[in-house]
Amino acid sequence: MILRTLGRPELAEDALQETWIRAVLGLPRFRWQSAFATWLTGIAIRCCHEARRAQRPAGAEASPTAAAAAPGTALRLDLERAVAELPPGRREVLLLHDVEGFTHAEIAALLDLDEGTSRSQLSRARQQLRRRLAADGGAPQTTEVPTDAGT
Repeated sequence: MILRTLGRPELAEDALQETWIRAVLGLPRFRWQSAFATWLTGIAIRCCHEARRAQRPAGAEASPTAAAAAPGTALRLDLERAVAELPPGRREVLLLHDVEGFTHAEIAALLDLDEGTSRSQLSRARQQLRRRLAADGGAPQTTEVPTDAGT
């Protein structure tokens, strides 16, 4: 999640190391009022936010090259590139919900926002991904919006 959030391996490595340092130092204060994974993800998200704030805007980020990719990975690379191009808030909600499996209530608590905002960010992120992949020829554009049964 950290690499997908930050988009650059060197930033992700630093954020991951900082996450573990803060987790080890903060473990005595952890009160088990939430799941350990939720607590740890919250630390990771804060470290990602700090890394992104410290990062200087430097034009376009380097993206994976399809030339070095094995056959059949082009769609995966297109999807990774499309996710990396999402605005930070949408990208975080998408990764937390669709990749990590957090509910909208958990995401709202982690990111300090309303559940409705989490839902709308996820919906907008999915729409943006569909448009981007359709424009690249990676997926057909559809008006059908997936539902989140139970989340």
